[in-house]
Amino acid sequence: MNKQRPVNLDLKTISFPVTAISSILHRITGVFLVIGIPILLWLLGTSLESREGFQEASKFIGAGFGKFLFWAILTAIAFHIIAGIRHLLMDMGIGETLEGGAFGAQIVIVLSAIVAIGLGVWLW
Repeated sequence: MNKQRPVNLDLKTISFPVTAISSILHRITGVFLVIGIPILLWLLGTSLESREGFQEASKFIGAGFGKFLFWAILTAIAFHIIAGIRHLLMDMGIGETLEGGAFGAQIVIVLSAIVAIGLGVWLW
């Protein structure tokens, strides 16, 4: 192993390809959903418990932080689903080339941004 090779550990100077960005975001949203889905289940359970529970859940979602958290979880779900569909298409042989993979990753990011904006408009 050549010990004289240059090592770049400054992540700010590394230019990631769009496929890497899409893949990293897919993993991050997956981890975020492990935390987010129980929050949504708690809200659902609380809202179905009683009239007071429904009002409590509505108040939580209506507050600034609760609304932002709800938007973030829904956006993570949307991104994860869209990226998952891309992976399923790649498993079927669609978009497996370098150009197809990059184009698919761009589509995932653009569609997710559109969905995130739409969810924000819907919630606010």
